[in-house]
Amino acid sequence: MKFETIAIHAGTKITDTHRPAVQPITLATTFEHHEDSVIYSRASNPNRNALENVLAKLEHGEVAAAFSSGNAAGMSVFQALAPGSHIVAPDDMYHGLRQQLLGIFGGILKVDFVDMTNPENVKNAIQEKTKLVWIETPSNPLLKISDIKSICKIAKAKNITVVCDNTFATPAFQNPILLGADIVMHSTTKYLGGHSDIMGGALIGKTQNEFWDKIRNVQISGGAIPSPFDCYMLTRSIKTLPYRMKGHAEHAGIIASYLQNHPSIEKVYYPGLKGHEGHDIAANQMSGFGGMLSFLVKGGAQKADEVISKLRYFTNATSLGGVESLIERRAASEGPDTKTPQNLIRVSVGLEHLDDLLDDLNQAL
Repeated sequence: MKFETIAIHAGTKITDTHRPAVQPITLATTFEHHEDSVIYSRASNPNRNALENVLAKLEHGEVAAAFSSGNAAGMSVFQALAPGSHIVAPDDMYHGLRQQLLGIFGGILKVDFVDMTNPENVKNAIQEKTKLVWIETPSNPLLKISDIKSICKIAKAKNITVVCDNTFATPAFQNPILLGADIVMHSTTKYLGGHSDIMGGALIGKTQNEFWDKIRNVQISGGAIPSPFDCYMLTRSIKTLPYRMKGHAEHAGIIASYLQNHPSIEKVYYPGLKGHEGHDIAANQMSGFGGMLSFLVKGGAQKADEVISKLRYFTNATSLGGVESLIERRAASEGPDTKTPQNLIRVSVGLEHLDDLLDDLNQAL
């Protein structure tokens, strides 16, 4: 099946005798014992099974595990590591997972944060106890690009597991497993959910191995699972993912070009722009450049806040990936320890009419 067909059909498993066209929501927490039966909903549920099936197929993996949030998905990887393990992570790693490593796993796991736009930095950071390399590309919020294939080659030479956060690109535009990664991570709250009304996370594994079994044990025993309703809603949303992503990317590319040529803008971060430092690598490993962009406003944080306050069709809110355009001064959301420039505005470009979005930006700037 092609990508669009997988998105529509791989998340539907009909066992109901009435044969509905759409899989029903199964709210039961417990199930009658019989051969190969679902026993208890924390361990397995028909809606979660269907969701994990479509996620695995979209990302070219053998297995998948759905979680109640992206942070829960990321945490399950860290929890599966032995105490004392060393991790190499990006210097601009998503702040929620970075805070996990520094706060929750401080003293349990060791981590070095490096600039992954240069694979040599990853190679130089590897230690005897390095068990995990975490890639995030494009990164949040600076849209940095890491060469997945080169980093995986370095890690594989040392038998180190590679996880790639593919939230920004989605499987519509990037498939890390095909580039050498062992596990792909998603905050399914974002583009996979696509409507700002579902909280979730997911991991997709290239193969079922010992490390994956540990992650699955964390999922089941830890219990940070999505509800049947959330699984149903997410599976429904994924059906339109291929077409939504085309619209997001088309709008983001045009808006990035507009901003790049605006006198009030200092710099634009979007991998689709030829002047972007990682454009060539992105063009090689991505089939589209996504719907996220960031830019620096001349005049500092106060000017950035002023611009945002004047917008009509961009909602000043955290998160991303919904059909509506979202915008925020990212440093204000990340808090006092942020490394993000104070005048950086992050935009999740939505699916409103492009002319309305451009007109709105123009009057605000």
